[in-house]
Amino acid sequence: RPRPIQKFAVAVGQCSAEASLYGKCIVADYNAIHKDKCSKEFLRLKDCYLVS
Repeated sequence: RPRPIQKFAVAVGQCSAEASLYGKCIVADYNAIHKDKCSKEFLRLKDCYLVS
């Protein structure tokens, strides 16, 4: 049975494009960040992690 950190490591490797898009969204205007600012990107990243 894989440990949670191992599953996370696999997900990070498989979701790098989604993580990059989410990170770019956050950094684009980090002084004016607010709830749900990058929700679309976050949900794509979350879905990728859950599938991995």
